[in-house]
Amino acid sequence: MKTIGRAIIGAAALGGLVVAGCTSHPWPKTRSQIVQMAPSCEDFSVQIYFESRSAQLTNEARSVLKGADALATGCKVASVRVVGLADAVGAPDANLALSKQRAEVVTRALDKMGYSNVAFDVGAAGDAGAMTNDGENRPLRRQADIRFDLDGKLR
Repeated sequence: MKTIGRAIIGAAALGGLVVAGCTSHPWPKTRSQIVQMAPSCEDFSVQIYFESRSAQLTNEARSVLKGADALATGCKVASVRVVGLADAVGAPDANLALSKQRAEVVTRALDKMGYSNVAFDVGAAGDAGAMTNDGENRPLRRQADIRFDLDGKLR
């Protein structure tokens, strides 16, 4: 009987220590409480893809822009270069116009995200480079390439 009583008292004491340990050091509730990385403030590039013959941002494209914005947070953005591209389907003039629209849509979206004070270099390549030397189409040229030039951390 004494052995059972001691076991119960020991288990209760151990349980009390466990509960006390949990209340004094609560688990983090969010990932940001665990990992807080300082911004690296190094230049980077992202690509945004569009549907065929479209210059409308997709939900995925908006997510890529938000991710790029998160990478640039805490850094001085010196400039942003946006180049719109198109695949080789259709007339070259139409592809050039479409690639210009894609670059402009991305630039406007970045402007709305708070990059209005940043110098933009906006270009369009149309379907230039969308075919190999053998005349084959290169897939997935329905995109805009975006380069963020960062100039150190914000002061």
